Amino acid sequence: MGGRVFFEDLEAGAKERFGRYEVTRDEVVEFAGKYDPHPFHLSDEEAAKTHFGRISASGWHTCSMMMAMFVEHLQERQEASIGGVGIDELRWLKPVHPGDVLSLETEIVAKRRSRSKPGIGSVWTRMVTYNQNGEAVLSMTAIGLFALRDPDAPVDEA
Repeated sequence: MGGRVFFEDLEAGAKERFGRYEVTRDEVVEFAGKYDPHPFHLSDEEAAKTHFGRISASGWHTCSMMMAMFVEHLQERQEASIGGVGIDELRWLKPVHPGDVLSLETEIVAKRRSRSKPGIGSVWTRMVTYNQNGEAVLSMTAIGLFALRDPDAPVDEA
């Protein structure tokens, strides 16, 4: 797409696969130390005592890595994203370990123009993060806000 991508340009059913995020041990330990200091995120010995078997990234860190790939993609496409209002159905499906390489698949499942705030539309995007083996490690539906190209255009009721 050439130029900036607005709400009107986004279509339900559109799918994309993109991103590459290499998970490092240092980042896993640093994130966990600050935000999710469970021992299995910080220590190989402690992780070995759990169902994880080895040190794993916090689920919140996995969400952050997914978000980094998503925002980079939005910026590359010059999408008119203006924030978000929530997440539905967040699931951590498999542990993420140092050495994993993540990618992201998105599908726009619905969109709706705001009736109360002209110039804004909501977009529901199903997001699935995969590891290097093609295994889904995280899934969720994000509800994002996007600017309209033409806020004065009539609302399409279809």
